[in-house]
Amino acid sequence: MSDPMRPRASLRTAVVWEVLKDALDRRVKATGRDVLDVLDTGGGSGNFAVPVARLGHRVTVVDPSPNALFALERRAAEAGVADRVQGVQGDAHGLFDVVERGGYDVVLCHGVLEYVDDPAEGVRNVVAALRPDGVLSLLAAGLGGAVLARALAGHFKEAKQALEDPNGRWGEGDPVPRRFTTEQLTALVQDAGLRVGAVHGVRVFADLVPGVLVDTEPGALEALLKLEAAAAEVPAFHSVATQLHVLGETQGAFGD
Repeated sequence: MSDPMRPRASLRTAVVWEVLKDALDRRVKATGRDVLDVLDTGGGSGNFAVPVARLGHRVTVVDPSPNALFALERRAAEAGVADRVQGVQGDAHGLFDVVERGGYDVVLCHGVLEYVDDPAEGVRNVVAALRPDGVLSLLAAGLGGAVLARALAGHFKEAKQALEDPNGRWGEGDPVPRRFTTEQLTALVQDAGLRVGAVHGVRVFADLVPGVLVDTEPGALEALLKLEAAAAEVPAFHSVATQLHVLGETQGAFGD
């Protein structure tokens, strides 16, 4: 099957997608089931849900936006996976008003913790949606990436404010309510009862490289994708990534 992510958009999603796809494959082998039940909280229009469904899995998307869920329905139909994708309106706080507790092999929580009132409660809720041998894919905005981006743009006061602000915000105009360090995210996962299986830095370079360079230089996109994949594995680059991805696992998630 071809890569479900569009080439330019893959700069933002490739690292997470490869980690997620590998986790799904390992869950299939560990459970002996070809079809897994996947929950995508805050899944929006299906950037991950539809590709996951194309792998043959059943995906439930919970999102507060009716417009996003309408786009999800249309996208799933166009991809031929409408029978494997279900969208329901809701959020992480009231998750079990709309989905089953303990009913999922894999839960995606991407771009959610930045916006919830209580990140610890948000993580506990999505973990409670997992089966006893489940896996959590957690993606959230990274503090260091925002500080670096503001500084490189010449906004030094804003960079310093983001660095010192408890929520990692650079000012009133900042569209992101909260950012995290690697230590904060891994602590949230561990406090919710999971072990940290892997941590990756996402968009270490992609948001800093001029788009015209990527679009016009022959082979630049592929080379940048390979660089992103390599840097994602190196802890030293986690502190400057735009996003941080944590894979949380229960003790028996992969048969160990």
